[in-house]
Amino acid sequence: MYDLLRPLLFALDAETAHGLTLYALGVARRSGLMRWVAQAPAELPVEAFGLRFPNPVGLAAGLDKNAEHLDELGALGFGFVEVGTVTPRPQPGNPRPRLFRLPGHEAIINRMGFNNAGVDALVRNVQASAYRGVLGINIGKNKDTPNERAADDYLFCLERVYRLAGYVTVNISSPNTQGLRDLQEEETLRRFVGTLREAQERLGARAGARKPMLLKIAPDLSEAELDGIAEVLLAAGVDGVICTNTTVDHGAVANDPHGNEAGGLSGRPLFARSTAVLRGMRARLGGRVAVVGVGGILDGGDAAEKLAAGAALVQLYSGLVYRGPRLVAECVDEIRRQREADHGE
Repeated sequence: MYDLLRPLLFALDAETAHGLTLYALGVARRSGLMRWVAQAPAELPVEAFGLRFPNPVGLAAGLDKNAEHLDELGALGFGFVEVGTVTPRPQPGNPRPRLFRLPGHEAIINRMGFNNAGVDALVRNVQASAYRGVLGINIGKNKDTPNERAADDYLFCLERVYRLAGYVTVNISSPNTQGLRDLQEEETLRRFVGTLREAQERLGARAGARKPMLLKIAPDLSEAELDGIAEVLLAAGVDGVICTNTTVDHGAVANDPHGNEAGGLSGRPLFARSTAVLRGMRARLGGRVAVVGVGGILDGGDAAEKLAAGAALVQLYSGLVYRGPRLVAECVDEIRRQREADHGE
């Protein structure tokens, strides 16, 4: 079905098409037509950071910022769904247009800027949802919050989403909030993560259940910077790291009509770099911190390659724009095939 609809969607502005697609998924779910949209794959269970996932293929944050479409997205066969990024207060994000397709490169550039309805709205939406799968909630800071007070914003969100989340992702790597990536500097990160880890344990004791906390990092870091991040993760006992967010390096798409648009680049051109960061972080962390691979997965082979590089789980976003919901089952099936081949089954 998506192959038929894609030309129509691609004729629209990218952000308009994004909203229309989510609306259509909601209509399909309420009408009992989801079986025509996607067939959920057979289970392929995996465990990571203390949680059990029905399969290792999840939805990356950014597609459903306010958790308004959890039920329909959960019906597409994902092993887990991550919503957000959400901030303490509502904010409109950057001016439109701010989302651009680059079909010749199977890529997307976005400068959305953490547009969302605020954490309280997200909490209400999660509470109203029937989704009972593994839910990740991705948290960030408001644009006008200075970095020296950034921890306050993350703590505010962490406290409000803690009981509802399966895990919480701390996003300090979006290129579309000025200065946000500065929080990845080693000493700043050490203090910042230490504050959040204390809150995580305190909230876990209060709730009677400890929820994993993950850090999402950028692909545009030097080897020395990655060394420092790994040291902080290990010292602080962070549960997981997501490799990676979008890249600010547009060299691979410089010849595209939209190649010089400001914002983060995702999709096919990000695959090699994000996978290299993943492989490097896996080596640095030695299996003591789980790694989630995201960036440029356009087919099942890409997903399997991320796992071969050391990922415990993978996430999709841009690939869904180009391949549609069938990509989920394709990735799960290819990972299953690779596992069976590795075990000689």
